[in-house]
Amino acid sequence: MSKQSKAKRDKRKKQQPRRPFLRLDAQQQVQNHAVLVNEEGQVVAAIGLQGRQWLLSIGGQTMGNADNPVPMLAMLKHLANVQEKEGRKVALEYSEQLQQLIDAAAAAEGKSADDYLAGLVAEFEGVEGEDAAVADAGNDAVDTDAGEAAAEAGDKPQA
Repeated sequence: MSKQSKAKRDKRKKQQPRRPFLRLDAQQQVQNHAVLVNEEGQVVAAIGLQGRQWLLSIGGQTMGNADNPVPMLAMLKHLANVQEKEGRKVALEYSEQLQQLIDAAAAAEGKSADDYLAGLVAEFEGVEGEDAAVADAGNDAVDTDAGEAAAEAGDKPQA
């Protein structure tokens, strides 16, 4: 090694642009790709990309992550439909990259993007309808049990 190699190396290092220090616990920035905004302009829910992971955020809290954002978008679309049925005005906007993912998934299924997304939203509505039916059936069973208990209590003297 020559005597000037260290001087050359130091000169080359000084000419290179400065690089910021990467912290070990530093998180990558989240890029928003879908945003559900209410009438006051507040973000109700969002889907963002952090590195290679898609994140779902509702009310400022990260609710989950996934490799595929399309089901999360269907969930936000369902949430928007529920909000509109309750009389609140909301707007769902999503990025071109997310639209391309929907188009690719729809093409794999042999459907149009709108039909594919509507089918996913319908699955959420079906699950909500099943939960409501199960809850109603459970309430009927509780009401029947309460009625029988009241009838039995009326027949027996209370202590």
